[in-house]
Amino acid sequence: MKGNLAEVPTIQTKYGNGAIQLWNRLGMLIILLLLCVILSFSAPNFLDVSNLLNVLKQVSINGILAAGMTVVILTGGIDLSVGAIVALSGVISVMISQAGVHPLAAIAAGIAVGAFFGLVNGFFTAKTKLPAFIVTLGSFTYVRGLAYVISGGYPIVVASDLFKFLGAGRLFMIPTPIYIMVIVYAAMFFVLKYTMFGRHVYAIGGSEEAARLTGIKVENTLMKVYTLSGMLAGLAGVVLAGRLFSGQPTAGLGYELDAIAAVILGGTSLVGGAGRIQGTIIGVLIMGVITNGLTLMDVSYYWQLVVKGGVIVAAVLIDRLRSKGAAL
Repeated sequence: MKGNLAEVPTIQTKYGNGAIQLWNRLGMLIILLLLCVILSFSAPNFLDVSNLLNVLKQVSINGILAAGMTVVILTGGIDLSVGAIVALSGVISVMISQAGVHPLAAIAAGIAVGAFFGLVNGFFTAKTKLPAFIVTLGSFTYVRGLAYVISGGYPIVVASDLFKFLGAGRLFMIPTPIYIMVIVYAAMFFVLKYTMFGRHVYAIGGSEEAARLTGIKVENTLMKVYTLSGMLAGLAGVVLAGRLFSGQPTAGLGYELDAIAAVILGGTSLVGGAGRIQGTIIGVLIMGVITNGLTLMDVSYYWQLVVKGGVIVAAVLIDRLRSKGAAL
């Protein structure tokens, strides 16, 4: 009898941990499916193919940003500058295109601008040991300021058909931004799962000091991580400029918060070291489905902001509960 009593905690722990692991893997997917079921009854035309494609198109910018943000958060960092980089990259790429440069070169320049400011963030975070929150909060401000200075505070109209195709075009009846988002996630899945760089990202997030002791070049890896985040923000900026038919210094406002919320909803821990890129896309879709459903139900934009703020708080709470559960 004594032996049976001793086994009870072990069995409970086993099944408890199994339930936690199951929730970590499938919990957000179940929530996404439940949201879709609820909205199919409460929001008119939600399940129409045209509306579902519109949802994917609308979330594509946040999806691209969240892919880069995932890698940053996996290292235990944060990047608050991505929204500002979206604006600056869009403005510069459109201006270069208007100057007569080939559209492909202008697009590459916009992406390179994002990569450059990501590298700056990575340098100050890795080399000076300043908190990533402070470094990227600073770039959040000065990068946005540069977008206003360069554009004079006014939108710059897109003249290139290639820009318009990237942001608002269709290929086989599917919006182009969806293809771009899928390619980004396929590449990020491969990088994080099958490359040495991906293993180093997880190792640094688990314990930066332990990663350094095993021979990982932590500073170099962090600089690559923030450069990657900036590069994807630059790509998102180019795509958004094509969608809006203009490079706008006001573009990307609040996008960093949406990206962070999507990453945390997708199961990546705020403290780093745990998470999957496929979870991030589920978090992105949850954010997009909520916004689309509220719009179809004719909910005021102001109330949508209230709901979005609640989702961000809920995402952090879920991360906290997930961390506590993993520690049990």
